[in-house]
Amino acid sequence: MPISTLRRACAALCTLGLLAGFSAGAGAQNALADIEKNKLIRIAIPTDFPPYGFVGTDLKPQGLDVDMANLIAQKLGVKGELVVVTSANRIPYLQTKRADLVISTLGKNPEREKVIDFTSAYSPFFQAVFAPKSLQVKTFADLAGKSVGVTRGAMEDQELSKQAPATADVKRFEDNNATVSAYVSGQVNLIATGISVAENMMQRNPQQGTEFKLLLKESPNFIGVAKGEDALRLKVNEIIAAAIASGEIDKLSQKWLKRPAGDLPK
Repeated sequence: MPISTLRRACAALCTLGLLAGFSAGAGAQNALADIEKNKLIRIAIPTDFPPYGFVGTDLKPQGLDVDMANLIAQKLGVKGELVVVTSANRIPYLQTKRADLVISTLGKNPEREKVIDFTSAYSPFFQAVFAPKSLQVKTFADLAGKSVGVTRGAMEDQELSKQAPATADVKRFEDNNATVSAYVSGQVNLIATGISVAENMMQRNPQQGTEFKLLLKESPNFIGVAKGEDALRLKVNEIIAAAIASGEIDKLSQKWLKRPAGDLPK
């Protein structure tokens, strides 16, 4: 092949490569544009995590996270499609574009920040270990030889793994309903969960005499966004900031958690 022809071929290939790279870069942040174009946003929410997300008597999802999802869709001027997820699959749903946002009591940590991005916080939350009053537990060392139920992949699972002694019997379940059921039925001695789940469980099962034992972590809730979707993340941050300023975030917190939202991290 003549040198001139070879050079033209190389130049053409380089141009195609640059165009392909440009197209990939341009398409890397298109979630907000697609949402505005299609007038639809898909938001992942829980239905096993009252009062953040659960199925009401009308068989429809309700709760703080559901209200927040509807608020964002309303502020964007689009239809909100609620996508039901569990603690285990909520991040994969975001990564595989089955959801545009995840509003599902999602705590922020370095491990999760490697695979998804986060907006500002939108509600308070904390995780802890709970057990009957009759069970003496004052430090994490006291978990030695005891069984603790926890939802697989949840924030409390990660924190418990860091702090529980090696001799603690940590039993993992696929969703919060299964974890609570295991504790209430006596399959495990203690339960590691979020305060909202614990409060709901204690109200429904007062005979258990369950009480707070150990704090795992203060963990405000953030909204998950796919990596690189900065336009969508910044737009949602604007909505959250405006909702905090207007008092809408406090109203949601008072409605579902019976406490103000307080100072939420950005």
